Amino acid sequence: MPHSSRPGYGLVLAAVMGLVAALCLGSVGEAKAAAPASWSRWSDQPHGFASLAGGTTGGTGGKVVTVTDQASLMKYAGAEEPYIIRVKGTITAQPFGASVEVASDKTIVGVGASGELVQGEFHLSPGTHNVIIRNMTIRDSAIEGNWDCKDTDFDGIQMDTVQHVWVDHNRFSNICDGQLDVRKDSEYVTVSYNRFENNNKTFGLGWTTNVKTQITIDHNWFAHTKQRNPSIDNAAYAHLYNNYLTAQVDPGDPVWTYGNWSRGKTRMVIENSYYQDVQHPYQADATAELVQRGSILKNTTGRHDTWGAAFDPREFYDYRLDPAAAVPAIVKRFSGPQERIGVALEPTQTPTTS
Repeated sequence: MPHSSRPGYGLVLAAVMGLVAALCLGSVGEAKAAAPASWSRWSDQPHGFASLAGGTTGGTGGKVVTVTDQASLMKYAGAEEPYIIRVKGTITAQPFGASVEVASDKTIVGVGASGELVQGEFHLSPGTHNVIIRNMTIRDSAIEGNWDCKDTDFDGIQMDTVQHVWVDHNRFSNICDGQLDVRKDSEYVTVSYNRFENNNKTFGLGWTTNVKTQITIDHNWFAHTKQRNPSIDNAAYAHLYNNYLTAQVDPGDPVWTYGNWSRGKTRMVIENSYYQDVQHPYQADATAELVQRGSILKNTTGRHDTWGAAFDPREFYDYRLDPAAAVPAIVKRFSGPQERIGVALEPTQTPTTS
């Protein structure tokens, strides 16, 4: 009997390939970056578009502080100088829906799996650059009975006209309205290893007629979400790979329940992703372009659009693709906050709220 016909062979192969892939992933560097010899899924260096044009270093070189309350978080996040801000424990924002303004040259990282921002938002205003938000849980700003959230603007993370942002290993849950909004000509953004769950409007990009944004979206898990998984409008380059979409909410909605949407004049490339029980897994406007290769579709319905040439991501950076069959196991294990991230950083300054 050939190997491929033996019972369980596919599961073993996927596990082996996933383990190999767990030891090294992706690439970093300057236009066009060469992949390092090896690096872990918890690398402190961004990959994809956030690694280009000078790179994204966050608060590297600044003082390291640990915060446990809203006043300290807001003080250091909004400071002019660089900071690495370790968030330890749960911070409940007051008033409900309050924004934490994040200034340039900041790293905000949860300590292990403990860092949480509840009923609040991280906001990056126009002109902000060089920001890393990692290993946080951002949750519970939704208002009961207000599923559509048209009269609120309580996002998880919202950025307007910013450059060089890395959003990595976070968990977003039960937000009103967008869990992550990348808006108004933001550039050089990477969104990796996040969990997006329990939401209506999940992850949107656009709010502009310009076609400027470059974004890499990889190894994210979208579960129990309805729309914008993500929706990408007028992005110059959108590279989506090794994402896992499943357990869609309200698939009976014939239009506004969907997976990936290439809108406006977006050029989108999807690679080796995994779609399970998803309506409209990927679709494109007539004015947009969408190339899909290597993905697995299981029990999907509706639109599966591909047209145009889009672009070649490898003209910008090198990266490692995990096999599509291994994506569910890899993403379930490695996405969201991780116990080892943020722990080794030692504070160099005692936080004060004065």
